[in-house]
Amino acid sequence: MKKLIFISILMGVLNAKIKASTVAIQATTTFLQASNLIVPPTNSKIQVALLLDTSNSMDGLIDQAKSRIWEIVNTLTTLKYQGATPEIEIALYEYGNDGLDSRNGYIRQVTPLTKDLDLISEKLFALKTNGGSEFCGNVIQTSLNDLKWEDGNNTMKLIYISGNEPFNQGPIDYKKAISNALNNKVYVNTIYCGDKESGIRELWQNGAVIGEGKYFNINSNAKVEYIVTPYDDQINACNDKLNKTYIGYGKRGYSKKANQITQDQNAAGVSSSNSAERVVSKSKAAYSNEEWDMVDSYKKDEQSIQKMSNEDLPVEFKGKSKTEITQIIEAKAKEREKIQKEIGELAVKRQKFINEEAKKKTNKTDDLGAAMKTSILELASKNGFKG
Repeated sequence: MKKLIFISILMGVLNAKIKASTVAIQATTTFLQASNLIVPPTNSKIQVALLLDTSNSMDGLIDQAKSRIWEIVNTLTTLKYQGATPEIEIALYEYGNDGLDSRNGYIRQVTPLTKDLDLISEKLFALKTNGGSEFCGNVIQTSLNDLKWEDGNNTMKLIYISGNEPFNQGPIDYKKAISNALNNKVYVNTIYCGDKESGIRELWQNGAVIGEGKYFNINSNAKVEYIVTPYDDQINACNDKLNKTYIGYGKRGYSKKANQITQDQNAAGVSSSNSAERVVSKSKAAYSNEEWDMVDSYKKDEQSIQKMSNEDLPVEFKGKSKTEITQIIEAKAKEREKIQKEIGELAVKRQKFINEEAKKKTNKTDDLGAAMKTSILELASKNGFKG
Protein backbone atom coordinates (compact mmCIF):
# COMPACT_ATOMS: atom_id res chain seq x y z
CA MET A 1 0.00 0.00 0.00
CA LYS A 2 2.82 2.41 0.93
CA LYS A 3 4.54 1.56 -2.38
CA LEU A 4 1.37 2.45 -4.30
CA ILE A 5 1.05 5.76 -2.44
CA PHE A 6 4.73 6.53 -3.11
CA ILE A 7 4.39 5.69 -6.81
CA SER A 8 1.24 7.79 -7.01
CA ILE A 9 3.00 10.79 -5.44
CA LEU A 10 6.03 10.30 -7.69
CA MET A 11 3.85 10.18 -10.82
CA GLY A 12 2.06 13.35 -9.70
CA VAL A 13 5.35 15.19 -9.27
CA LEU A 14 6.60 14.02 -12.68
CA ASN A 15 3.35 15.05 -14.38
CA ALA A 16 3.55 18.47 -12.75
CA LYS A 17 7.12 18.93 -13.98
CA ILE A 18 6.20 17.81 -17.50
CA LYS A 19 3.24 20.18 -17.52
CA ALA A 20 5.42 23.08 -16.30
CA SER A 21 8.05 22.32 -18.94
CA THR A 22 5.40 22.19 -21.67
CA VAL A 23 3.97 25.53 -20.58
CA ALA A 24 7.47 27.05 -20.55
CA ILE A 25 8.22 25.73 -24.04
CA GLN A 26 4.90 27.02 -25.35
CA ALA A 27 5.52 30.43 -23.78
CA THR A 28 8.99 30.63 -25.31
CA THR A 29 7.69 29.59 -28.73
CA THR A 30 4.89 32.15 -28.56
CA PHE A 31 7.38 34.91 -27.68
CA LEU A 32 9.70 33.96 -30.53
CA GLN A 33 6.83 33.86 -33.01
CA ALA A 34 5.56 37.23 -31.81
CA SER A 35 9.06 38.66 -32.13
CA ASN A 36 9.42 37.19 -35.65
CA LEU A 37 12.54 35.29 -34.56
CA ILE A 38 11.15 31.99 -35.80
CA VAL A 39 8.69 31.25 -38.54
CA PRO A 40 5.96 28.65 -37.95
CA PRO A 41 5.32 26.28 -40.87
CA THR A 42 3.32 28.17 -43.48
CA ASN A 43 3.07 28.69 -47.21
CA SER A 44 1.76 32.24 -46.81
CA LYS A 45 3.51 35.03 -48.63
CA ILE A 46 3.29 38.78 -49.18
CA GLN A 47 4.53 40.06 -52.54
CA VAL A 48 4.99 43.77 -53.17
CA ALA A 49 6.06 45.43 -56.43
CA LEU A 50 7.24 49.05 -56.16
CA LEU A 51 6.94 50.93 -59.46
CA LEU A 52 8.81 54.22 -59.06
CA ASP A 53 8.78 57.13 -61.49
CA THR A 54 12.43 58.17 -61.98
CA SER A 55 11.86 61.14 -64.30
CA ASN A 56 13.51 64.50 -63.57
CA SER A 57 11.00 65.76 -61.02
CA MET A 58 11.11 62.65 -58.83
CA ASP A 59 14.31 63.09 -56.80
CA GLY A 60 12.21 63.74 -53.71
CA LEU A 61 10.20 60.57 -54.24
CA ILE A 62 13.37 58.46 -54.49
CA ASP A 63 14.72 60.10 -51.33
CA GLN A 64 11.49 59.26 -49.51
CA ALA A 65 11.71 55.66 -50.70
CA LYS A 66 15.26 55.43 -49.34
CA SER A 67 14.10 56.96 -46.07
CA ARG A 68 11.09 54.70 -45.62
CA ILE A 69 12.04 51.32 -47.07
CA TRP A 70 12.82 49.76 -43.66
CA GLU A 71 9.69 51.18 -42.05
CA ILE A 72 7.71 49.59 -44.91
CA VAL A 73 9.49 46.27 -44.36
CA ASN A 74 8.73 46.43 -40.63
CA THR A 75 5.05 47.08 -41.37
CA LEU A 76 4.97 43.97 -43.57
CA THR A 77 6.72 41.85 -40.94
CA THR A 78 4.12 42.66 -38.28
CA LEU A 79 1.51 40.74 -40.27
CA LYS A 80 0.47 37.16 -39.58
CA TYR A 81 -1.58 34.68 -41.60
CA GLN A 82 -3.41 32.16 -39.41
CA GLY A 83 -0.89 32.94 -36.66
CA ALA A 84 2.13 32.33 -38.89
CA THR A 85 4.70 34.78 -40.23
CA PRO A 86 4.47 35.07 -44.03
CA GLU A 87 7.45 35.16 -46.35
CA ILE A 88 8.13 38.67 -47.70
CA GLU A 89 9.16 39.34 -51.31
CA ILE A 90 9.71 42.77 -52.84
CA ALA A 91 10.31 43.75 -56.47
CA LEU A 92 11.50 47.11 -57.77
CA TYR A 93 10.83 48.79 -61.14
CA GLU A 94 11.72 52.22 -62.46
CA TYR A 95 9.90 53.93 -65.31
CA GLY A 96 9.65 57.29 -67.09
CA ASN A 97 13.40 57.77 -67.40
CA ASP A 98 15.04 58.85 -70.70
CA GLY A 99 18.05 56.75 -69.80
CA LEU A 100 15.95 53.60 -70.22
CA ASP A 101 15.23 51.72 -73.45
CA SER A 102 12.39 53.38 -75.39
CA ARG A 103 11.57 50.03 -76.99
CA ASN A 104 10.57 48.77 -73.52
CA GLY A 105 8.44 51.84 -72.82
CA TYR A 106 11.16 53.48 -70.69
CA ILE A 107 10.79 50.70 -68.10
CA ARG A 108 13.42 48.68 -66.24
CA GLN A 109 13.07 45.82 -63.80
CA VAL A 110 15.57 46.77 -61.12
CA THR A 111 15.01 43.57 -59.11
CA PRO A 112 12.60 40.64 -59.46
CA LEU A 113 10.51 39.56 -56.48
CA THR A 114 13.16 38.70 -53.90
CA LYS A 115 13.65 37.98 -50.19
CA ASP A 116 17.07 39.65 -50.38
CA LEU A 117 16.27 42.90 -48.56
CA ASP A 118 19.86 44.14 -48.77
CA LEU A 119 19.63 43.86 -52.56
CA ILE A 120 16.46 45.99 -52.58
CA SER A 121 18.23 48.62 -50.47
CA GLU A 122 21.34 48.52 -52.66
CA LYS A 123 19.39 49.03 -55.90
CA LEU A 124 17.13 51.68 -54.40
CA PHE A 125 20.09 53.78 -53.30
CA ALA A 126 21.58 53.46 -56.81
CA LEU A 127 18.54 54.92 -58.64
CA LYS A 128 19.07 58.14 -60.58
CA THR A 129 16.45 60.43 -62.10
CA ASN A 130 16.28 61.66 -65.70
CA GLY A 131 13.57 63.21 -67.86
CA GLY A 132 11.31 60.84 -69.75
CA SER A 133 7.86 59.59 -70.73
CA GLU A 134 5.79 58.00 -67.98
CA PHE A 135 3.55 55.15 -69.14
CA CYS A 136 1.67 53.81 -66.12
CA GLY A 137 -0.31 51.17 -68.01
CA ASN A 138 2.89 49.82 -69.53
CA VAL A 139 4.81 49.43 -66.28
CA ILE A 140 1.85 47.81 -64.51
CA GLN A 141 1.40 45.28 -67.33
CA THR A 142 5.15 44.66 -67.52
CA SER A 143 5.32 43.84 -63.81
CA LEU A 144 2.39 41.44 -64.21
CA ASN A 145 4.07 39.68 -67.14
CA ASP A 146 7.59 39.48 -65.73
CA LEU A 147 7.21 38.73 -62.03
CA LYS A 148 6.55 35.30 -60.52
CA TRP A 149 3.30 36.04 -58.73
CA GLU A 150 2.05 33.29 -56.42
CA ASP A 151 -1.43 31.78 -56.54
CA GLY A 152 -3.63 30.90 -53.57
CA ASN A 153 -5.67 32.61 -50.89
CA ASN A 154 -2.71 32.65 -48.48
CA THR A 155 -0.78 35.16 -50.61
CA MET A 156 -1.31 38.91 -50.62
CA LYS A 157 -0.11 40.60 -53.82
CA LEU A 158 0.28 44.37 -54.03
CA ILE A 159 1.45 46.88 -56.61
CA TYR A 160 2.41 50.42 -55.59
CA ILE A 161 2.88 52.84 -58.47
CA SER A 162 3.97 56.41 -57.85
CA GLY A 163 4.42 59.40 -60.16
CA ASN A 164 3.04 62.77 -61.21
CA GLU A 165 2.02 62.63 -64.88
CA PRO A 166 -1.44 61.75 -66.30
CA PHE A 167 -2.17 58.12 -65.54
CA ASN A 168 -3.51 57.37 -69.03
CA GLN A 169 -0.33 58.07 -71.00
CA GLY A 170 1.27 55.39 -73.16
CA PRO A 171 0.18 52.69 -75.63
CA ILE A 172 -1.28 50.28 -73.03
CA ASP A 173 -4.67 51.20 -71.54
CA TYR A 174 -4.21 51.49 -67.78
CA LYS A 175 -7.76 50.19 -67.23
CA LYS A 176 -6.98 46.97 -69.09
CA ALA A 177 -3.63 46.52 -67.28
CA ILE A 178 -5.24 47.02 -63.87
CA SER A 179 -8.14 44.69 -64.73
CA ASN A 180 -5.54 42.06 -65.64
CA ALA A 181 -3.91 42.64 -62.25
CA LEU A 182 -7.18 42.24 -60.40
CA ASN A 183 -7.96 39.03 -62.31
CA ASN A 184 -4.77 37.68 -60.71
CA LYS A 185 -5.75 39.09 -57.29
CA VAL A 186 -3.02 41.72 -57.48
CA TYR A 187 -4.26 44.94 -55.87
CA VAL A 188 -3.06 48.21 -57.41
CA ASN A 189 -2.36 51.20 -55.17
CA THR A 190 -1.57 54.62 -56.64
CA ILE A 191 0.52 57.39 -55.09
CA TYR A 192 0.30 60.74 -56.84
CA CYS A 193 3.15 63.16 -56.20
CA GLY A 194 1.22 66.41 -56.04
CA ASP A 195 -2.03 67.82 -54.72
CA LYS A 196 -5.06 65.58 -54.29
CA GLU A 197 -7.32 67.22 -56.86
CA SER A 198 -4.66 67.10 -59.58
CA GLY A 199 -4.21 63.40 -58.92
CA ILE A 200 -7.95 62.86 -59.27
CA ARG A 201 -8.08 64.84 -62.54
CA GLU A 202 -5.11 62.93 -63.90
CA LEU A 203 -6.87 59.61 -63.16
CA TRP A 204 -4.60 58.29 -60.40
CA GLN A 205 -7.57 57.86 -58.10
CA ASN A 206 -9.47 56.06 -60.86
CA GLY A 207 -6.58 53.62 -61.21
CA ALA A 208 -6.80 52.75 -57.51
CA VAL A 209 -10.59 52.39 -57.65
CA ILE A 210 -10.34 49.93 -60.55
CA GLY A 211 -7.48 48.10 -58.83
CA GLU A 212 -9.38 47.87 -55.50
CA GLY A 213 -6.41 49.50 -53.84
CA LYS A 214 -5.86 52.88 -52.20
CA TYR A 215 -5.24 56.31 -53.74
CA PHE A 216 -2.88 58.69 -51.99
CA ASN A 217 -1.30 62.00 -52.79
CA ILE A 218 1.97 63.08 -51.23
CA ASN A 219 4.34 66.00 -51.38
CA SER A 220 7.32 64.17 -52.81
CA ASN A 221 9.58 67.17 -52.22
CA ALA A 222 8.83 67.32 -48.50
CA LYS A 223 11.62 66.24 -46.20
CA VAL A 224 10.78 63.09 -44.26
CA GLU A 225 10.12 63.82 -40.59
CA TYR A 226 11.37 61.35 -38.00
CA ILE A 227 10.41 60.84 -34.39
CA VAL A 228 13.68 60.36 -32.54
CA THR A 229 13.32 57.97 -29.60
CA PRO A 230 15.42 57.18 -26.52
CA TYR A 231 15.85 53.66 -27.88
CA ASP A 232 17.40 54.44 -31.28
CA ASP A 233 21.00 54.53 -30.05
CA GLN A 234 20.55 51.31 -28.06
CA ILE A 235 19.13 49.53 -31.08
CA ASN A 236 21.88 50.80 -33.36
CA ALA A 237 24.50 49.69 -30.81
CA CYS A 238 23.16 46.13 -31.14
CA ASN A 239 23.88 46.13 -34.87
CA ASP A 240 27.64 45.64 -34.60
CA LYS A 241 27.11 42.63 -32.33
CA LEU A 242 24.49 41.26 -34.71
CA ASN A 243 26.73 41.59 -37.78
CA LYS A 244 29.47 39.56 -36.08
CA THR A 245 27.15 36.53 -36.06
CA TYR A 246 27.04 36.46 -39.88
CA ILE A 247 29.52 34.11 -41.56
CA GLY A 248 29.68 34.30 -45.34
CA TYR A 249 30.23 31.19 -47.43
CA GLY A 250 30.53 30.34 -51.11
CA LYS A 251 31.42 32.62 -54.01
CA ARG A 252 29.09 35.41 -52.88
CA GLY A 253 29.71 35.19 -49.15
CA TYR A 254 32.35 37.93 -48.94
CA SER A 255 30.60 40.39 -51.28
CA LYS A 256 27.18 39.87 -49.67
CA LYS A 257 28.54 40.42 -46.17
CA ALA A 258 30.29 43.56 -47.41
CA ASN A 259 27.00 44.72 -48.93
CA GLN A 260 25.28 44.17 -45.59
CA ILE A 261 27.67 46.72 -44.06
CA THR A 262 27.16 49.09 -47.00
CA GLN A 263 23.39 49.05 -46.55
CA ASP A 264 23.85 49.68 -42.83
CA GLN A 265 25.85 52.77 -43.80
CA ASN A 266 23.24 53.85 -46.36
CA ALA A 267 20.50 53.66 -43.75
CA ALA A 268 22.61 55.51 -41.17
CA GLY A 269 23.43 58.16 -43.77
CA VAL A 270 19.72 59.02 -43.98
CA SER A 271 19.17 59.30 -40.22
CA SER A 272 19.71 57.47 -36.95
CA SER A 273 15.97 56.71 -36.90
CA ASN A 274 16.16 55.09 -40.33
CA SER A 275 19.18 53.11 -39.17
CA ALA A 276 17.21 51.85 -36.16
CA GLU A 277 14.37 50.78 -38.47
CA ARG A 278 16.84 48.73 -40.51
CA VAL A 279 18.30 47.07 -37.42
CA VAL A 280 14.78 46.15 -36.29
CA SER A 281 14.19 44.59 -39.73
CA LYS A 282 17.41 42.61 -39.34
CA SER A 283 16.13 41.16 -36.07
CA LYS A 284 13.16 39.50 -37.80
CA ALA A 285 12.69 36.28 -39.72
CA ALA A 286 12.02 38.14 -42.98
CA TYR A 287 15.67 39.18 -43.01
CA SER A 288 16.95 35.79 -44.11
CA ASN A 289 20.26 35.25 -45.91
CA GLU A 290 20.60 31.48 -46.22
CA GLU A 291 22.14 31.86 -49.70
CA TRP A 292 25.33 33.38 -48.28
CA ASP A 293 25.25 33.18 -44.45
CA MET A 294 26.15 29.88 -42.78
CA VAL A 295 23.94 30.48 -39.73
CA ASP A 296 20.78 31.12 -41.76
CA SER A 297 21.66 28.23 -44.05
CA TYR A 298 22.01 25.91 -41.03
CA LYS A 299 18.71 27.14 -39.56
CA LYS A 300 16.95 26.27 -42.81
CA ASP A 301 18.68 22.92 -43.26
CA GLU A 302 20.82 21.40 -40.49
CA GLN A 303 22.50 19.19 -43.07
CA SER A 304 23.72 22.18 -45.08
CA ILE A 305 27.14 22.19 -43.40
CA GLN A 306 27.64 18.49 -44.07
CA LYS A 307 26.81 19.10 -47.74
CA MET A 308 29.08 22.14 -48.03
CA SER A 309 32.24 21.67 -50.07
CA ASN A 310 35.61 22.76 -48.68
CA GLU A 311 35.81 25.36 -51.46
CA ASP A 312 32.67 27.06 -50.13
CA LEU A 313 33.95 27.28 -46.56
CA PRO A 314 35.32 30.63 -45.33
CA VAL A 315 39.07 30.83 -44.65
CA GLU A 316 38.65 30.59 -40.86
CA PHE A 317 36.96 27.19 -41.22
CA LYS A 318 39.57 25.61 -43.48
CA GLY A 319 41.01 22.51 -41.82
CA LYS A 320 38.21 22.18 -39.26
CA SER A 321 36.01 19.11 -39.11
CA LYS A 322 32.30 19.36 -39.97
CA THR A 323 31.54 18.61 -36.32
CA GLU A 324 33.69 21.52 -35.14
CA ILE A 325 32.10 23.84 -37.71
CA THR A 326 28.60 22.79 -36.65
CA GLN A 327 29.39 23.56 -33.02
CA ILE A 328 30.63 27.04 -33.96
CA ILE A 329 27.55 27.73 -36.10
CA GLU A 330 25.19 26.56 -33.36
CA ALA A 331 26.92 28.89 -30.89
CA LYS A 332 26.62 31.78 -33.35
CA ALA A 333 22.93 30.98 -33.88
CA LYS A 334 22.27 31.16 -30.13
CA GLU A 335 24.22 34.40 -29.88
CA ARG A 336 22.22 35.91 -32.75
CA GLU A 337 18.93 34.81 -31.24
CA LYS A 338 19.86 36.53 -27.97
CA ILE A 339 20.75 39.79 -29.76
CA GLN A 340 17.58 39.65 -31.88
CA LYS A 341 15.52 39.19 -28.75
CA GLU A 342 17.16 42.25 -27.21
CA ILE A 343 16.46 44.30 -30.35
CA GLY A 344 12.87 43.03 -30.43
CA GLU A 345 12.23 44.14 -26.85
CA LEU A 346 13.73 47.58 -27.55
CA ALA A 347 11.69 47.82 -30.77
CA VAL A 348 8.43 47.34 -28.86
CA LYS A 349 9.35 50.20 -26.51
CA ARG A 350 10.47 52.33 -29.45
CA GLN A 351 7.23 51.84 -31.37
CA LYS A 352 5.17 52.64 -28.29
CA PHE A 353 7.11 55.90 -27.90
CA ILE A 354 6.59 56.76 -31.59
CA ASN A 355 2.85 56.05 -31.37
CA GLU A 356 2.49 58.31 -28.32
CA GLU A 357 4.47 61.14 -29.90
CA ALA A 358 2.53 60.85 -33.18
CA LYS A 359 -0.73 61.47 -31.31
CA LYS A 360 0.62 64.85 -30.16
CA LYS A 361 1.39 66.06 -33.67
CA THR A 362 -1.21 68.38 -35.21
CA ASN A 363 0.43 68.88 -38.61
CA LYS A 364 0.73 65.32 -39.82
CA THR A 365 2.51 65.04 -43.17
CA ASP A 366 1.88 62.25 -45.64
CA ASP A 367 4.89 60.72 -47.32
CA LEU A 368 5.54 57.50 -49.20
CA GLY A 369 6.00 55.48 -46.02
CA ALA A 370 2.82 56.72 -44.38
CA ALA A 371 0.80 56.09 -47.55
CA MET A 372 2.06 52.53 -47.96
CA LYS A 373 1.70 51.67 -44.27
CA THR A 374 -1.95 52.73 -44.24
CA SER A 375 -2.87 50.72 -47.32
CA ILE A 376 -0.84 47.63 -46.34
CA LEU A 377 -2.70 47.31 -43.04
CA GLU A 378 -6.10 47.93 -44.63
CA LEU A 379 -5.61 45.47 -47.50
CA ALA A 380 -4.06 42.91 -45.14
CA SER A 381 -7.25 42.89 -43.08
CA LYS A 382 -9.32 42.19 -46.20
CA ASN A 383 -7.05 39.31 -47.19
CA GLY A 384 -6.97 37.42 -43.89
CA PHE A 385 -3.67 38.84 -42.64
CA LYS A 386 -3.61 40.34 -39.16
CA GLY A 387 -1.28 42.93 -37.70
